[in-house]
Amino acid sequence: MAVIKHTAQRVGVFIDTQNLYHSAKHLYKTRVNFAKVLEEAVDGRTLVRAIAYVISTENGEEAAFFDALTKIGIETKVKGLQIFADGAKKADWDVGLAIDAVKIAPKLDTIVIASGDGDFVPLIEYLDMNEGCQVEVISFGKSSSAKIKEAAHAFTDMCEDPKKFLINYRGNN
Repeated sequence: MAVIKHTAQRVGVFIDTQNLYHSAKHLYKTRVNFAKVLEEAVDGRTLVRAIAYVISTENGEEAAFFDALTKIGIETKVKGLQIFADGAKKADWDVGLAIDAVKIAPKLDTIVIASGDGDFVPLIEYLDMNEGCQVEVISFGKSSSAKIKEAAHAFTDMCEDPKKFLINYRGNN
């Protein structure tokens, strides 16, 4: 499907921070340049909101990262890491991201989901059918669900130019 992008389009960017972080770490052993992800997602259009969904740990070592996101124009929604009695850990923002996208959709023409998580396919379908939004996805293609690539109006594969989207990346993966 041909995607039309023009400067007057109102864009919202919803970033599944954990998904991109773990993909970059697993695939390239480095970190994501979220400023470049935001720049690519907006692509010269009018940014209305950019929200990163992040997890805080008990020691708070990620505070500098959260500040860096804020400085580049990305608001953060923070949730604490859940640790269960058996030691299992859970850090998931999927429902929060989806609810925010649905709430903000009436003010947007385009929604960009920065995640390769196939759990967002029903959200993409809802936003397309019920809100009339163009829904784009940006993530690492090698670790993205085939279903999310198919459901999105446009898919930006960060693996096609990893140097652009990663911090201190020097490899040839």
